Amino acid sequence: MDFGFGSGDEGFRAEARAWLVGHLVGAFAELAGRGGPGSEHEGAEERRAWERELGAGGWIGLGWEGAAGAYGNRTASLTQQVVWAEEYARARAPGRVGHIGENLLAPTLLAYGDEAQRRRFLPAIARGEELWCQGYSEPDAGSDLAGLRTVAVRDGAGYRVSGQKIWTSLAGEADWCFVLARTDPAGRRHRGLSFLLVAMDQPGRIEVRPIRQMSGTAEFNEVFFDGAVAGHVVGGEGSGWRVAMGLLARERGVSTLVQQIGFAAELAEVVGEAVRCGALRDPVLRDQLVRQWAELKVMRWNALRTLGAAGDAGAPSVAKLLWGGWHQRLGELAMRVRGAAAALGPADWTAQAPYELDALQRLFLFTRADTLYGGSDEIQRNIIAERVLGLPRAERI
Repeated sequence: MDFGFGSGDEGFRAEARAWLVGHLVGAFAELAGRGGPGSEHEGAEERRAWERELGAGGWIGLGWEGAAGAYGNRTASLTQQVVWAEEYARARAPGRVGHIGENLLAPTLLAYGDEAQRRRFLPAIARGEELWCQGYSEPDAGSDLAGLRTVAVRDGAGYRVSGQKIWTSLAGEADWCFVLARTDPAGRRHRGLSFLLVAMDQPGRIEVRPIRQMSGTAEFNEVFFDGAVAGHVVGGEGSGWRVAMGLLARERGVSTLVQQIGFAAELAEVVGEAVRCGALRDPVLRDQLVRQWAELKVMRWNALRTLGAAGDAGAPSVAKLLWGGWHQRLGELAMRVRGAAAALGPADWTAQAPYELDALQRLFLFTRADTLYGGSDEIQRNIIAERVLGLPRAERI
């Protein structure tokens, strides 16, 4: 299989690289490497300004199928999208605060939304002016998304939303939230759900509570809706499950490839630590590091193999199982390389920063969640068993 890029792709790479070099300067240069897993809270306002910079350059929305630059975004082939993602990661550009709107909501609106919704929301996302968060998980409906209890009641031309969402990234910074809610109280499980677009600036009707972690940071939030107004439903009332599953299927492809570039940088850091502390002399640890490297190569080839493929019901679940387990093992390996020193923080304890961590310690703690968020491993295996292998469906209450 040939995974090479053509001459047009390399020209696009040179353009992307030059743009990043010319714009990651001044205050933006200080954002290098910030906003990744475990540090999504860092520099939120500065990264929002960076989002607008990307929008002005036309770099938001490269993968919007059928948009063809209609909303201020550049036109780019699938391989050119991969090129941009690679160059962005290699430049150590800041973690995106607009990725939920760009990579999840926008493709969903292009597939299921109406023209009025596309014209209202896509240009603002492409300019980097409006940020989004995702209202799926609930305290009693995480991986079992069909068990959600948030309700939406008809109110004139729109809906009133009441309920609670949890583990909502960027809820404190987001302007909008796409919310999965039950609009038909008689519907069971995945029936009677709708995909609603809710403005977050509704004082007294929406409350965001940061979830403070043991590290002292708060990457996630609880969101409480108390009669919040939702003026847009995507795909029609009662089609929420179909739209929501269509959205989740888009969490692969190019985004998976750029994720793996970040993984490679983390692996290099772990290997570097093993060299510095002498752990590389341990044949068991050395074998584990080589295995991590080989598995990362396999994941890249698999992502390239499935890039742009349609109709493969198991591909997103296979990808999630592969990278979730791999990343979690890398975090564990980072601590084994450190040995007893892994228990020591980089600074003395203070009331303001009671659990200050270095990059590898954050990697270890963050990766404990990799096999849970975005659909647990158990759910992914059920999807593969039922939709790909045709095994009997698990009994659900």
